[in-house]
Amino acid sequence: MPKANRKQMIAFIRGQIVFKDPSHLIIDVNGIGHEVRISLNTYSEIGEKEEVFLHTHFHVKEDSHTLYGFNDKKEKMVFQQLISISGVGPNTALMLLSSLKSSDLMTAIVNSQVSVIQAVKGIGAKTAQRIILELKDKLPDELLENSSLNSSGTDNTMRSEALSALLTLGYTKAAAEKAIDNVMRDKGTNIRLEELIKSVLKSA
Repeated sequence: MPKANRKQMIAFIRGQIVFKDPSHLIIDVNGIGHEVRISLNTYSEIGEKEEVFLHTHFHVKEDSHTLYGFNDKKEKMVFQQLISISGVGPNTALMLLSSLKSSDLMTAIVNSQVSVIQAVKGIGAKTAQRIILELKDKLPDELLENSSLNSSGTDNTMRSEALSALLTLGYTKAAAEKAIDNVMRDKGTNIRLEELIKSVLKSA
């Protein structure tokens, strides 16, 4: 019998969403609740769906086993490219994919736009340069094609969901609330959730 591919222990997940916020889902699969970390772009794509199919990456460390989910296969591929770089862990990769669309991140890498990558919260100049150096000439053609990650949002609980996401990403409550208020004052209350969070991340 052929050996199992350990890198793809859990390649995808399909099930009912029982909990959702901009940073993670809990998905019921045959009565078992799976917690799945997601990017803001994936959250936007899911919208109001009650059932979801996600491409997944199962990340195993000595002290934790974490499942990451992606609505778009290319986003998963970008995530895996990022975590292959020394010093770039899953949380950093997820932060990048929550702040930039996969296509925009690929454009920044190909064009050596350090400032675009460095603008993401928690990404310093050295890390941005390392990402470009490591990936610029190694990206598969499939990732260099333009992709569309359509945005959708909800107005009812936008402020609280934005606050929840920012707290998960390491903001203090006071700093997050102040930043949200500043963005909503500057751009208006009709701003979509993902745009609100991205604006806060870029202003940090």
